Amino acid sequence: MAKQDAADRKKKKTCSFCAEHVDSIDYKDAAKLKRYLTEAGKIIPRRVTGNCARHQRMITTAIKRAREAAIIGYVFD
Repeated sequence: MAKQDAADRKKKKTCSFCAEHVDSIDYKDAAKLKRYLTEAGKIIPRRVTGNCARHQRMITTAIKRAREAAIIGYVFD
């Protein structure tokens, strides 16, 4: 029962893009995209960031496009 009570008290994360009414995510905005990458260069999952599924897909696509355009790296040192 204790685990269930602790889970009920967790604050639900809200999508920051939905709060700002963002319709598209620009792949050229490296500063914003790096916020959703780990130190190793991996994309942070939705359950950690709190994004909705729609915006998480947009972030993933934008990060992959930025990597192809050499705006951000595939891995970081």
